[in-house]
Amino acid sequence: MDKNIIDTKELTIGVVGLGLMGCSICTCLLMAGHPVIAVAPIPDDLLHAEKRILGHLKKLKEEQVIERDPSAYFQKCTITEDYSRLKGCYLVIECTLENIDIKKTVFQKIEAVVAKTCLLASNTSAIPITMLQEQTAHPKRFFGLHWAEPSYISRFLEVICGEQSDVLLGESLYELSHYWGKEPTLVRKDIRGFITNRLMYAMYREAIHLVENGYATVEDVDRACRNNPGYWMTLVGVFRWMDLTGVPAYHTVMKDLFPTLANTTAVPKLIDDIVSAGGKGVSNAKGFHTYSPAEAKLWEETFMEFSYEIRKLAAKYPEDVVKKKMSAKNKK
Repeated sequence: MDKNIIDTKELTIGVVGLGLMGCSICTCLLMAGHPVIAVAPIPDDLLHAEKRILGHLKKLKEEQVIERDPSAYFQKCTITEDYSRLKGCYLVIECTLENIDIKKTVFQKIEAVVAKTCLLASNTSAIPITMLQEQTAHPKRFFGLHWAEPSYISRFLEVICGEQSDVLLGESLYELSHYWGKEPTLVRKDIRGFITNRLMYAMYREAIHLVENGYATVEDVDRACRNNPGYWMTLVGVFRWMDLTGVPAYHTVMKDLFPTLANTTAVPKLIDDIVSAGGKGVSNAKGFHTYSPAEAKLWEETFMEFSYEIRKLAAKYPEDVVKKKMSAKNKK
């Protein structure tokens, strides 16, 4: 697929599962101009999906991210319980619970109605794509699409190929996702956790190790993350950062530091105790930090406010920012 000639208005996309993430993905696709068939496998989702999606679009309009009235985007969205409405879709994205049996049932319902040429993807962050595509009738057309919340603001997306995926079809999804406002990563070889989760969980493990062993508090670790990697990661990734700040220094540090890093394979007690006690984090005001209900709600609102602000900054520094600057200089 040539991204220079893609007409999103001609490509209908289905989303199955209309929880928080499903509605967020629907919003992103509507912003890009796609007709969207939003299927609710759970009846309760029908009660909330329209309100959530319209709410996202109204906020996007307030923040001047979209130009037209929210209703102009939402009119392309069909919310339904009827899987047969997916019949003409170019792509269907499954966005249900992280349970392989539930996903298998959903895949069967989707494949019963879509064409053999329709692409099928799962928004999973935990289950290997190779394992999921084995639950489908046509594994070559199956991919992972790993989104970040809020999906309609973040420029993050991973397109993941399983062992049986047609890489050329994966490349077409990669090209299409640029129209969704993404700077995507194409993961050509399946691995559990994909790219970003493997990087981040290594950080999570080391962060918990430092706290459990008394080197720092939760607050100390969070502060260090905010003011070091949080300072530069919107502009560059880890490899560009090492280039910018001197590769030999990292080589020297690695020899002595790597042997001391945590390498446990067990779930750390710190997080196990929180989850065992029913803690979910900000959503129920019980996590690594202590929250009052009002403070937890304000953190959720502040995160959304920050997401819009960081989007504005990130838009000034796309991944090809230096290439564009070089091109502008060469034209002078």
